[in-house]
Amino acid sequence: VEKEGQDNGTSPLRFFLVGTGNIPAHWAVLFLLSLIIYLVTVVGNILIVVLVVATQHLRSPMYFFLGNLSSLEIFYSSTILPRLMANFLTGDRTISAHDCVAQFYFFAAFATTECYLLAAMSYDRYLAICQCLLYASLMTWKVCLQLVAGSWLLGLLISTVLTSLLPQLQFCGCRTINHYFCDFTPLLELACSDTSMATLVAFIFGFLDVVFPFLFTLASYMCIIAAILRIPSNISRQKAFSTCSSHLTIVTIFYGSLFAVYVLPRTAPLRQLSKVFSSFYTILTPLVNPLIYSLRNKEIREALRK
Repeated sequence: VEKEGQDNGTSPLRFFLVGTGNIPAHWAVLFLLSLIIYLVTVVGNILIVVLVVATQHLRSPMYFFLGNLSSLEIFYSSTILPRLMANFLTGDRTISAHDCVAQFYFFAAFATTECYLLAAMSYDRYLAICQCLLYASLMTWKVCLQLVAGSWLLGLLISTVLTSLLPQLQFCGCRTINHYFCDFTPLLELACSDTSMATLVAFIFGFLDVVFPFLFTLASYMCIIAAILRIPSNISRQKAFSTCSSHLTIVTIFYGSLFAVYVLPRTAPLRQLSKVFSSFYTILTPLVNPLIYSLRNKEIREALRK
């Protein structure tokens, strides 16, 4: 990438991230807002991890998945927000080709891992509600570790394959990325070389790391809702739904914004809206994850009070 994008063979390729607007007077406010969001995100998710590790009655498969999700959200937000804050603070919105590729690699790895981890969490809730008598024998600690490890491995593998396509692209014209971080589609739109192979591979992996986990999660929750509706007691039905409502909220925000960005056509108005929707799964989801689980989960609130 760097060699193909040099200016007169001397200067290394750099991209310009202009997705945050061109009004420097607003950058100080945006920096403070980003700093507050990042601190709340990191502290909140670290608190969830500490509670899961330190509290005896939270050492169950459901909270094991939650602790891993919170750990993932810390890494996920750290891929986007520190660089964004540096852009606001210094006013320098350029990023080198190597840094851009590295940012996309970690972003893609963590986003893909989260897709599979959310699917694993929905499977855990399905077993707990629909197969409650067999739950202890089916969702063992070995199975939990395999699901979490598989989520991370698939995320790293798919991200590695997608990132390996970027150095094959040539950028010989405009290098302005109308986004606030390096994403795959905006980079493809800037390339002046043939992108058909990269587009095909991205489509295939998009099905594997977004559509397939989403359909699996959707099927799990359809079974869960059907099972809850068959419970005769209103109190029992409400208790069963409360165990999965927090996870369902996170899934709705995460996948809703993902589909809005990567499935809807890239028309000019929607291209502008995609930056807003991108902030939902890159910034909002890691932020609200500890808030939703702490406010809606009785056991988390009890552990937090203690």
